[in-house]
Amino acid sequence: MDERLQTEIEAAAFRRLVEHLRSHPEVQNIELMITADFCRNCLAKWLKAEAEARGVELDYETARERIYGMPYAEWKAKYQTEATPEQRKAYEERQKRKQASQ
Repeated sequence: MDERLQTEIEAAAFRRLVEHLRSHPEVQNIELMITADFCRNCLAKWLKAEAEARGVELDYETARERIYGMPYAEWKAKYQTEATPEQRKAYEERQKRKQASQ
């Protein structure tokens, strides 16, 4: 497979991941962080970093809008719930395990 085709396939898979996350707003970012160690905001940060690495200016809020499909404040108001004590504890434990393994 040539590099151009590989890039197209990877880009399509990324778009599919973003669309999947958009279609499941009930999945909270904290749940993603606990189970996968990344969330929608992480994707936005990675998108911004990759744009900048290629000389393209992309501010964080615009990157988040590309991931969320709407302004973050709107998504947050519509879909984000307060983290439960159990979720907070699980997240803290995940972070401790992560730090211990580094």
